[in-house]
Amino acid sequence: MVEANIKISAIEYCLGEKKESGFDLQKDNPDWKIEDIEEKTGIKTRWIASKETTAVDLACKACDKIFKKVDRNKVDTLLFVTQSPDYFLPSSSCIIQNRVSLKTTTKCFDINLGCSGFIYALSMAAAYIKSGFSDNVLIVCADTYSRYIDKNDRTNRPVFSDAGSATLLTKSYSKRVGPFEFGTDGSNYDKLIVKEGAAKSSFKKNNKPTLYMDGAAVFMFTMSIVSKSIKAFLNKEGVVKEKIDMYIFHQASKVVLDNLQRVLELPDDSIYKNIRDLGNTVSSSIPIALKDADMNSTIAHEELILISGFGVGLSWGTCLLTWNKLL
Repeated sequence: MVEANIKISAIEYCLGEKKESGFDLQKDNPDWKIEDIEEKTGIKTRWIASKETTAVDLACKACDKIFKKVDRNKVDTLLFVTQSPDYFLPSSSCIIQNRVSLKTTTKCFDINLGCSGFIYALSMAAAYIKSGFSDNVLIVCADTYSRYIDKNDRTNRPVFSDAGSATLLTKSYSKRVGPFEFGTDGSNYDKLIVKEGAAKSSFKKNNKPTLYMDGAAVFMFTMSIVSKSIKAFLNKEGVVKEKIDMYIFHQASKVVLDNLQRVLELPDDSIYKNIRDLGNTVSSSIPIALKDADMNSTIAHEELILISGFGVGLSWGTCLLTWNKLL
């Protein structure tokens, strides 16, 4: 396990340009019971990128915001987490490096992960800094799942938003990131999948990439495997759950968050939720939640935070953070 004297110094994010409400869903789908859908998902508003805006565009906007606070010339590594790249190749991180004017000595690569991607990138950033390979690592997450969702898709459209985030990891005088725990169940890769568009597809014209999610299977995975993993992680690290000041899970949906809370037997004030007005922003959901919780003082300096991401893959990751106030 990676434990290093690093900290999260800054987080910034941006959302898709179009604010989509239940009214928009109802207009396209008159037979949908919007109140029932919103009660289950806990989501009132989604943010959808324009047709011209890609994940790289959102990533660059988030980077531009963070570089108003930190010196871009100090960044020596860029990790880009996305599952909606601009091209099959080259890596989107190379495009971002040029567009946001990072040094040509910057190490850049993409990480093809979804809801667990931020945790994986965080562990890689910690390992790079601990090894002396890097000093300042920028984790950028961005996804435009709306590209893969039909307007009449009742499973996915009420849930997913488009967003980008940028998180700066730097050296610290004390260990503030880690330990970590990870897991993968690739036998269920097809429970959350876009089948069209890559090497296994036929590349037929008008064969639009479409997101498929077996909601029941993904929910059961979260309730069984993810909850057990979190319990085992805390037990292994000798941390009783009451010592955690705040649990920040991937903001999947209200039903997922509520049931994780129930299974883990956590009090209401220990679970952070910002899904109502943001939707499920995939790889950006945890950094956005951390930023919002820091901004509204829901989490404070020196508090112990547990973050956990889970979903597409199927894949999961959990980490402990000793919090420090962001720039």
